[in-house]
Amino acid sequence: MKKSICMLTILGMMISLAACAAKPENNAEERSSGITAESSIKTSEESSEQSKTESSAEVSEESSIQTKTESSAEASEESSGQTSGESSPQAVTEMAVPHREGYTLEQVLVLSRHNIRSPLSVNGSLLDSVTPYKWYDWSSNPSELSLRGGILETETGQYFRKWLESENLFPENYHPEEGAVRIYANSLQRTTATANFFKAGLLPTADTQVETHMNYDEMDPVFEPRLTFATPRYKADAEAQIREMYTDTVNDLADNYVLITDVIDMKNSEAWKDGTATELTTDDMEFYLQENKEPGVKGSMKIACSASDALILQYYEEADKKKAAFGHDLTDEQWAQIAEIKDVYGDVLFSAPLVAANVAHPLLQEIEKELNTNGRKFTFLCGHDSNICSVLAALNAEAYELPGSIERKTPIGSKVVFCRWKAPDGSKYCTADLVYQSANQLRNLQVMDLSNHPAVFPIRFSGINSNADGLYSEKDFMNLLRKGIQEYDNIKKEYSLSAAA
Repeated sequence: MKKSICMLTILGMMISLAACAAKPENNAEERSSGITAESSIKTSEESSEQSKTESSAEVSEESSIQTKTESSAEASEESSGQTSGESSPQAVTEMAVPHREGYTLEQVLVLSRHNIRSPLSVNGSLLDSVTPYKWYDWSSNPSELSLRGGILETETGQYFRKWLESENLFPENYHPEEGAVRIYANSLQRTTATANFFKAGLLPTADTQVETHMNYDEMDPVFEPRLTFATPRYKADAEAQIREMYTDTVNDLADNYVLITDVIDMKNSEAWKDGTATELTTDDMEFYLQENKEPGVKGSMKIACSASDALILQYYEEADKKKAAFGHDLTDEQWAQIAEIKDVYGDVLFSAPLVAANVAHPLLQEIEKELNTNGRKFTFLCGHDSNICSVLAALNAEAYELPGSIERKTPIGSKVVFCRWKAPDGSKYCTADLVYQSANQLRNLQVMDLSNHPAVFPIRFSGINSNADGLYSEKDFMNLLRKGIQEYDNIKKEYSLSAAA
């Protein structure tokens, strides 16, 4: 086993070196530039050139993709606070690591999304027929972790190793004591592979195993974002809540739908010609909320999300951004517009309180159990963007948009890092940060360490107050977690009683 782990680490390093060597020369400067705010607008000169064309129905199809109004650019600048010329890590976040000065780190729990995968389905699927273009030739089967995804996750594991060593939670070349480290993944290929690559970077000389509970490539109920309770009235109320919270947000995607339709040239696709795909509209959502099934939606949002997901993954894998956009020269903000479709899709299906408390319940219980396990130093739970989305919603996390990423909610490979800290007076505190690689780091395979670090974004929670240093008391945070778990029982009791009546 030790030999196989060492070989895996060596193989990852060889692949990484080969991939970097194969990069076009014109990317060399971009590789060395560190973190930049991909989500921010172009430099002022570029932005003024791209904003000259007025927005109207008369504008040509190509122009409609390549231009943005000045008001959009200003809104982007206000929301991100960055310009694309900024390259220091602090241009993206305040912290190089989830460090809290003056506090001692005692425990870490990571809830991770898997790293870069191929699209969920391509050949012969609707995704394949909604564009006349040929999608990227992936290094993995549909839905599976790509070679790039494995390299990136190994690099992330190495960054975590250096961080934990700097906090004195791990000694160098750590061989964990029994029960000190747990790595647990959903049993799908992309999640188990992600966990194994992360482990190779985190513990390169140890024989710690990745734990799975189901047969290979089967969904684990802990990570499956399904409704484990759904009476008719519950389903009606949940859908009403979703529509009340997100109808305006979905309506605001009208321009995003126009953009993605143009980028994939959907109106010249086979699906358009045979009537399978039609004009994308924001008012045709049809929800299906069934017990023991994941929440779902039919209509334009489903088609648009599938195309958005495939384009964003293609953007990460394809070195030529123009080629990734099927020949269109998109700005960073337009890439973010495409990614926003997928972000909203996740919010719509998993963030409404009635839904989040339901689908996140098993994972919230797992998180509570881990944080209360004696002797546990580090836990890694590897799942999906829907897990992060629903868990944060169930814990009443405040709204946020991530800088430096075209995915502004749950970027590929992103991680919610829960930490327990001890103050000098012995009192205990908790924090939560989203740690994620910037778009440049994902595209350019930059090696992660404490000087070239991923972005770190503090998560704030409604209903509890932090101290002057931004930390929550352990008691308040654990009560918040317990409340999120109990909310499922409250919902189940309320709707079971109404069903009986």
